[in-house]
This record gives sequence, structure tokens and C-alpha cells, in this order.
Amino acid sequence: MSDSGHSQPSVYVPGRNRRRRWMDQGPSGNLNLSEPGRERDPTLRDRDQDRWDGNDDNSSYTMQKTPIILAKPSAERLQPKPTSAPPALEKPIVLMKAREEGKPAPTAEGASLPPTAATAKVEKEGQRPTQPVYQIQNRGMAAAAANAGGNVDPVVGQAKLMPPQKMKHSIKLVDEYMNWCDSAIEFLLDQTDVLVVGIIGLQGTGKSTMMSLLSANSPDDDQRSYVFRMQSQEVRERAGNQTSGIDFFISQERIIFLDTQPILSPAILDHLINNDRKLPPEYNLPHTYVEMQSLQIAAFLFTVCHVVVVVQDWFTDFNLYRFLQTAEMLKPSTPSPSHESSGSSGGDEGIEYYPHIVFLQNKAKREDFCPRTLKQMNLVVDKLMLHSRLRYKGTISMLDCNIFPGLPYDFLESEVNLFLIPTMESDTDETISRAGSGGNPAFPVLPAYKGHPSFHTMISKLRSQIMSMSRPQLSHTILTEKNWFHYAARIWDGVKKSSALSEYSRLLG
Repeated sequence: MSDSGHSQPSVYVPGRNRRRRWMDQGPSGNLNLSEPGRERDPTLRDRDQDRWDGNDDNSSYTMQKTPIILAKPSAERLQPKPTSAPPALEKPIVLMKAREEGKPAPTAEGASLPPTAATAKVEKEGQRPTQPVYQIQNRGMAAAAANAGGNVDPVVGQAKLMPPQKMKHSIKLVDEYMNWCDSAIEFLLDQTDVLVVGIIGLQGTGKSTMMSLLSANSPDDDQRSYVFRMQSQEVRERAGNQTSGIDFFISQERIIFLDTQPILSPAILDHLINNDRKLPPEYNLPHTYVEMQSLQIAAFLFTVCHVVVVVQDWFTDFNLYRFLQTAEMLKPSTPSPSHESSGSSGGDEGIEYYPHIVFLQNKAKREDFCPRTLKQMNLVVDKLMLHSRLRYKGTISMLDCNIFPGLPYDFLESEVNLFLIPTMESDTDETISRAGSGGNPAFPVLPAYKGHPSFHTMISKLRSQIMSMSRPQLSHTILTEKNWFHYAARIWDGVKKSSALSEYSRLLG
């Protein structure tokens, strides 16, 4: 053919000839034939002709790119580019965020996400930090995170990991008006390894001093720095009482100490009479009110404490043992697991829990440490507490402290929880005064014979034995420190409203 492009090389146009071959033979390669009649449309032929008039390489690239974009399905078209993919470190954070908001976790490819979800995902990932954030959550922090929209303040997390606040002095658990105080909850934790020690005794027997030495202080410390306030000189001169209500202190070993006002105190009775203080309507006489206050405190300690220390400074007052038996009789019953009445019988609901009771003989004399005297004291206490259900045996032993090294372990037939503490005094001054009175400088300064170990030694042995005591279960469920606080508040409210105590006060007149 004379008019073909082969006869005239100067007129040869590669793009046009290729277009003619493509129109004659049909499209090839990756072109989609799902649109019939496209090559016969004159409008499309003119538009393609304008594109194919350019360079041969660009035309081939444009001819393949345009059909691919139009022909691919939407799932493949929305596939994210490698440059816009999130970093590998941010993937766990995206999964956590989706789980907190209740959304399904995204797939690894992200191909099934709709366009709006993919756009929102890219925007959230752009706002996240470049490094992952690790958070330690518990039940309280999880609730705070839910309220804050899933974000937990790092300051709150660090506060949860800090050690508990150390108490420097005691605070009120029950004030002088017999009202419950809630300030002690700030020092309690959610852990179950807790020991509760309470103390009762007559006025002036040294209850606050003993509790300070058992909890956080040493005999060498200044008495003004004791965690439980001792009697000042002014209070001692007017025969008053220092502690009123119930004082609370928790040590670093997570032991709760409860110091109480003196039972059957004449100072409290004198205060009621001389100050014209109004009595509650259910009490007619001041001495009845004082006795009922003492019974309420003792019944409360018998219910919420693992160990109750009974302090006396001479052996012995039979009225004190009669008072203990009365408080045991009026002790509120252990709450049942269900919220039904405690009067139901049968099964484990009828089981009552009683604490360990320790008889502490304070200001003991030299003759009290005689083995024969010690044996008689144990026999007397055993006979007085014979019918009691309190655990007054098998916990404290003076024979196990190596105080009497020559005595066999079966020397005491029935050993009760009785411990002797000598008078607190300065050992250094007494040693120098007694050794210097001999006037013989040839002998060195030797400690004087006392017939018993020092006050420091006896306090240390008593403290170690109390800390190692078994911890009976106070209720049918295991209590944490905070749960114990709420349990004690419930018991105190029940003691104040007890029908048994009200009936007993009515019989007293």
C-alpha cells in the first residue's frame, strides 16, 4: 500500500499505528473487557487519542494505570500504603484502645475496615506517643479509668505503688462521746495479713505505756514521743484518766493496736457528776452509765480483736474477772455469711469466734518471779476462767522465754496466758548507785541482782510472742484491713443498739 506508514518513514507515527492495531485486534494485557463497546465510542476514542499523542512510555503507563484504578474492587483499592502503615510499637496500644471502647479488634491487614473507620484509625494513631505506655491497674484504678474515658493519670498509678503512710501518733476510733470516727480508714490497705491487738484494764495500770512499747516505741525513747499519750504530771496529781474512748494506731508491720479508756473508772464517774453532764435517756444513774460504757468497749474488743491484753498492777482483783465474764456474756454474736438474723441456728452460722486473752501483770515485784509464786498465779487464773470460752491458754508462755532456765517445761500443770513485767526504771542509775554504795573500788561496777531480767528484755520477749500469735478468723469471711474497719463500725453500732446490753442496764437500775 502506497499510503501506509511503511512507504514514508518520515511520516511514521508510532502512537497512531499502535492505536490502529489495538482497535483492530482488541485490548490486551490487564485491560478489563467488562465494558462492552468502549473502543467503538467516538468520544472515548478522541479522549484516548489526545493522551496517546504524547510519549510512547508515558502512554503505555497511562493506558495501564487508568483501567486498574477503575477496575479493582473497593477492598483492594482501600488497602493502605506502606508509608502510611502504623509503627509496630503502636499496634498493642490500638488493640487496647479498641478493647476498652467495646469495638472489635482490627485485623493485621486492615482490609475489612470501612473508609470512615480507616480514617479515624489514622487520626488516632497520629495523636499517640511514639513509645508504648505501660499501666498497672487494680480494681480502684480500673473504675477510675472507666470514669475518665479509659485514660488513667500516671500520678494516680504512682500513688498506688507508694508505701503506706506511716503513723506518728494515735488517732481516735471512738471519741469520748462514744461516737465512731472515720479518720482511720486513710491508713488502711486492701490486704488480709493483719493482726488486731486491743487492751483493757483499770485506771492507772499502764495501758497506754504498754501499747506504745508493743507498737512503735522503745523504753529508751522519750515518753513524750510515745504514740499513745501517757498520763501527764497534772493528770496524775488530780487522779484523772488520760485516754478517753478508743485510740487507733497501725504499725509498719500492719498490726492494729487499740488503746481504750479505763474500765469502771472513778475519774470518769467524777467528771460526769461534777460537770452536770447529761446522761442518755436510757440511763438513770451515772455509775450505771460508766459501767455500761466499759461493757460496751470490752464486748467490742472481744468481737473485733485477735488478741485482748488485760492489764493489772496487782494480783488479783476478782471484780475484774467478774467483769470479763459479763462482757463475754453480752458479746454480740458473729454475723452470719448471709444478711439474715443471727438467731438462726444450724450449720456454721452458729459458730462463735473468741479472741486470745493475755493477762499482763504490770509492775511485778521481785517475789512475783519466784517459781512457786508463778505456779500459784497460774492455778488461780485457770480456776477463775474455767468456764470461759475465751482463749486464755496455750499462747503465751514464760517458760519458753528462758526466764527460768532450770525449770522443766511441765513445771506448770495448766499454764495460762500470764506474763509478768517488772517496774519500768532506769537500769543505769540504779546500778551505779548500788555499786557505789559499797565503797570498795577494787570491785568493778556490776549490775545489782534483781531476781528477774531487765524491763527491756521482758518487753522484747512479750512483743515477739504477741506478734507470733495465731490469728483466729473474726468472721465467716476473710477480712482485709479496710473491710475490718467497716466490720468494726458495724459491730460498734450493733453494740450501742444491743438489746442484751439494754436489758442488762435496766436490771442494774
